[in-house]
Amino acid sequence: MTTTTPRSVALERLAYTVAAPVLAVAPNLYPDSPVNQVVQLAGAAGIGGWFLAYKGEEPGAGRKILRWSPLVLAAAVDVAAGHTGGFGPYWMDGLLAAGWAAAGYLVMPFSRHTRRRHRPALATPIPQPAPAEILEQPAVPDDGADLLTRDARMLWEQAGMPGRTHIVKATRHPGQQHDMTILLRATETGRPITGLSEAAVAAPFGVHSSDIVLAEVAIQPGRQGGPGWIEARITPDANQRRRTQPTAQERWTDRVGGPKGGAPGSELVHRTRDDERGVTFYRAKMADSTDTPRIDLPKVCRALGLPEDDSCVFVLIDGSEFLISAFDSPPLSQIFPATRELLTPDAKGMYVCGFTITGQPVKTMVYQHDKNAPAHGLTLGVSRSGKTQFFAIHMAAQSLDGEVVWLGTVRKDEKTTVLGRYIDRQGSNALWMARSLRAAKALCEIRAEMPWPHDGQPHDYKPGDARCPYRQLNVYGDEFMTAAQDGDFGEFIQEDGDDLTVTGLKYGIGFNPAGQSPFAHNGFSTEMKDNLRQNSRPVIFNMGSPGATRKAAEGTMENAYDVPTIPARYSRSEGSAIERAMRGEADPENGVSTGGVAVIVLDNGRAVLMRSLYADFDTDLSELFPDEVNRLTDHEISELEKRGLWFDWNEPVRPGEFWPEPDEDDEGEDRSRRRGGGKGGGGRSPKGSGRRSEQVASPRQALEAIKSLTDA
Repeated sequence: MTTTTPRSVALERLAYTVAAPVLAVAPNLYPDSPVNQVVQLAGAAGIGGWFLAYKGEEPGAGRKILRWSPLVLAAAVDVAAGHTGGFGPYWMDGLLAAGWAAAGYLVMPFSRHTRRRHRPALATPIPQPAPAEILEQPAVPDDGADLLTRDARMLWEQAGMPGRTHIVKATRHPGQQHDMTILLRATETGRPITGLSEAAVAAPFGVHSSDIVLAEVAIQPGRQGGPGWIEARITPDANQRRRTQPTAQERWTDRVGGPKGGAPGSELVHRTRDDERGVTFYRAKMADSTDTPRIDLPKVCRALGLPEDDSCVFVLIDGSEFLISAFDSPPLSQIFPATRELLTPDAKGMYVCGFTITGQPVKTMVYQHDKNAPAHGLTLGVSRSGKTQFFAIHMAAQSLDGEVVWLGTVRKDEKTTVLGRYIDRQGSNALWMARSLRAAKALCEIRAEMPWPHDGQPHDYKPGDARCPYRQLNVYGDEFMTAAQDGDFGEFIQEDGDDLTVTGLKYGIGFNPAGQSPFAHNGFSTEMKDNLRQNSRPVIFNMGSPGATRKAAEGTMENAYDVPTIPARYSRSEGSAIERAMRGEADPENGVSTGGVAVIVLDNGRAVLMRSLYADFDTDLSELFPDEVNRLTDHEISELEKRGLWFDWNEPVRPGEFWPEPDEDDEGEDRSRRRGGGKGGGGRSPKGSGRRSEQVASPRQALEAIKSLTDA
């Protein structure tokens, strides 16, 4: 067998043989020779080649390092020979040069390792017997995949091609060591991918199944998509960071928007911070815009790490979007002083009555510009909740608009007495309220016949019309439900109040009852409640409990939207309740009163939480009211006097004022009935009931007439 030595091998061996003596002699005989500098520069180039081979991602790094080793070793021999005296002990310089030449002579890195695939030396071909038939394996086409894709394919093939799929491409996530996205397709063309789970993808790569997300592949130009393709995101690094240091978006997705979260199906739009107002806003929306938000606010607070029991977190829903406002301190504990500027109605009869938690002004109306009519009013709340304070600002706004105000209450108190100085009339018992409602009802008849100066004909009331010969009248009934149940005058108060809410708007008369319940069994008839709801913006203060407040607000709305909660007090949470219980310590007393905080029902039926403006009764309220008190016209007063309805309403009951005078024989019995004797109350006499039976207009009135006739 003859062997032929390749020319590259022979030339390389010759180079080693010639260079070895030079490396041994040149540093000793000619230290400053350029030959030494060339050898050392070549060694530096070899070191650079080593570094690039180590940093490169392509295969064959060891082969590249071996290829550059002769240059590095030659420089090392040259430097060693230059630092020894003469040729060194035992001719070390010569031995090093000879060893270098022998190593290169045998290994030949340049000629044999410059090619990726080594081919043996040429030899004379030896005839071989005909081989047996060998089944050829189908060649896998080389698509020029990068190293990451090839490594991923190797792991995938070792796992048995899960789901009968093939890795098309693997893409490393920027800045991540292990995170990647792999694009998979079915091995059989036209077959959809089935049976591929997160666990099947996680197993070949040695990660947890929770670090795998499978997603559909959209059809793109130049690439197919559909059921035969799937994309798998493998993110162990990102998930580790997400578990320890999540962003606001990730925290919301994982803890709030999930199926078990406080707002399932929602996604965070953005999180913003207002340092000046001390509030953080979380604006979110439903992933499906047709869904309605279902928000469990305490659960959302726990998920976001917010306090849930100190009245600092509020939610505002608008269609499929909602806003969660987390304040540093209770926002509604702030006081908003009332000013004449805020209380002066605009051209549409609207004025600012308070501010919301977000600092937005809330407006209510003194008349209905869109309906060309006055406005009723409905104010609800328990004692010390802020009703009378709201009366003050509402009366001031009406007075600033040039309207007449009457205020009737069940009992006398300081605030209503002060308000009486700035309005037309004020009284503090059920008799006074009954007389005011009866006079207002009579004014409907009087105004229906008052001619207007421009044409001499009577017309319905039109707010803001300068031609109108009379002013709008607003009749207030504080604690109306209590007055409606009065044994003597409750029946008259109830009937006249019902009539006034139905007919008063035509004649410029608005009715403003207040109390602690909007329901019929507590004094409100269905007709009254419906008319008040449709022609006012109901204001509900604290009703004693969040549930009662919510129920009262829903009772004034056509469609019950989410009603904000008004607690008894705003309190900040301090420390752990569990730790205080273990130490036997009392809870901190740091409550802030919610007086003046109310739910106002706007025209679209949406309930908004607001803090009403504050009128300080300890100061002079003249800054809020006009300089002159608005009164009825002389014509109206004279007509009321003709009917015996205009006098000092604080006087005792006049003979025959509410009931016909009894005969002398029946004086004792009728006096007992007038003064509340018996269950019916109201002083119903046969003659009186006969008078009312002529005006029967409803089943309830008919039943009352029957009871009177039968003395039931």
